[in-house]
Amino acid sequence: MVFSRTVFLKELERQQTWDVIIIGGGATGLGIAVDAASRGYRTLLLEQSDFAKGTSSRSTKLVHGGVRYLAQGDIALVYEALHERDMLLKNAPHLVHEQQFIIPCFHWFTKLFYLIGLTCYDLLAGRSSFAKSASLNSSQVLKAIPGLSKEKLVGGVSYSDGQFNDARLAINLAQTAAEQGGVLLNYVKVCGLVKNARGKLNGVVAKDLETGQSYHLKTSVVINATGVFADDILKMDVPGAKPLLRPSQGAHIVVDNSFLQGNVALMIPKTSDGRVLFAVPWHDKVLLGTTDTPVEQHNMEPKPLAAEIDFILKTAGQYLIKKPVHADILSSFAGLRPLAAPDDHHSATKEISRSHKLMVSASGLITITGGKWTTYRKMAKDTLDRAIHGKQLSPAACVTEKLRIHGSLGPAEIGEWAFYGSDAAKIRSLIQSSTDLRLPVYPGLPLLRGEVIWMMRQEMARTVEDVLARRSRLLFVDAEAARKLAPAVAQLIAEELHRDADWVTAQLLSFNLLVQQYLFKFEKQEVEGPVLP
Repeated sequence: MVFSRTVFLKELERQQTWDVIIIGGGATGLGIAVDAASRGYRTLLLEQSDFAKGTSSRSTKLVHGGVRYLAQGDIALVYEALHERDMLLKNAPHLVHEQQFIIPCFHWFTKLFYLIGLTCYDLLAGRSSFAKSASLNSSQVLKAIPGLSKEKLVGGVSYSDGQFNDARLAINLAQTAAEQGGVLLNYVKVCGLVKNARGKLNGVVAKDLETGQSYHLKTSVVINATGVFADDILKMDVPGAKPLLRPSQGAHIVVDNSFLQGNVALMIPKTSDGRVLFAVPWHDKVLLGTTDTPVEQHNMEPKPLAAEIDFILKTAGQYLIKKPVHADILSSFAGLRPLAAPDDHHSATKEISRSHKLMVSASGLITITGGKWTTYRKMAKDTLDRAIHGKQLSPAACVTEKLRIHGSLGPAEIGEWAFYGSDAAKIRSLIQSSTDLRLPVYPGLPLLRGEVIWMMRQEMARTVEDVLARRSRLLFVDAEAARKLAPAVAQLIAEELHRDADWVTAQLLSFNLLVQQYLFKFEKQEVEGPVLP
């Protein structure tokens, strides 16, 4: 399998006519690329930044049916997501694993209520390989979650869902699409749509943001899978088009594992914000979140609002013995959910549908919005089926239900390198080829020089942020540690990609500013958003 930006650019110059051009390299776009390429279509995906730069690397790291959607009565969405959850566990076992959750209960009635609800959750999952829900007494709850406050606790309900590494799954999906014959490029921006004399889309104009080279590409179908940026592409198609999305921001913080202790996750099903709050073990730390804040604007690097951070800290502190404060934050990040806007724009975002929506414009542009990581495969299937139904593509069957994702084949890996899956053996071989590659990038921190070289050569990493935020997850787990690694990572990339000293300086300046944001050092400069309850 070749997964090289240089090779893919040469293919772009050689083959300028495609069956499918996908705009957007997040979960949705990458899923569509896998589906399209595996059906035999000539497939091209273009991403203006890095794969999963946006929302797709900023999730709560859960592959789940959505307990709260069951409470809202959205049975169809929960059923669909639970079955997709099982497929992901089978097709990407190196990235998806079972995670036990406990809902603490402080009244006997609520315990019964959640037990009944989660029993229904189990029934919808069918013959799932995940553990069934169970009633726990207070002693069992406290043994499983030593960091939980016992005040007024009457017991709890345990259930299982999936946990995953979102950005790593995105990279592996890109590699899977390439294995199926697709061409995928990061840092290539679609600048315009091309139409024929009848007003039908038949191509795009794209620009390589690294070289400035422009490309005029022909295609049978253009798919807009740009998440919160979908409206920008729709306005290229129809200037002044009515917005299709109403973004909602979710913030998360990461703290030391001493706050939770153990390997069991905590789920608070109802908060004053209206969302579920999770405390989830992740990379030997604890991930706390999330919020649900309506926002009017979108950008590539959304910032958590001070009110969101305060809300998470305050809510978590109501349940944990050790109460987290601002000084405990190792990293904080925000993601924008591309929720399909209702006709009533006054609706709260927690009431807007999480199910996906497909739209085909008069020009033939297909736009896919909404949805969530768990259902990315079904979203991709529906999108390609719609293109076939509209006679934009010749019929071909979807094969992704049993298509194994890159890295899933071969012996199971354990420990720090588990997320590499079957690639781990190849990385070890690379590292053994040079004493220098066996050295850590920074003493005492878990990233080897050989891993960085692998990420550039085999995973299309181009920048310091690509390596430290998405190929490894260090920026999201411990932003200060990521800052320490940045100079050495920049130098390794510069040597491998033949960048000069000015490039290194610019990379470090940009990355250090980003680290400050993840450490939440911009409180005073931040414009206050909506005040959360």
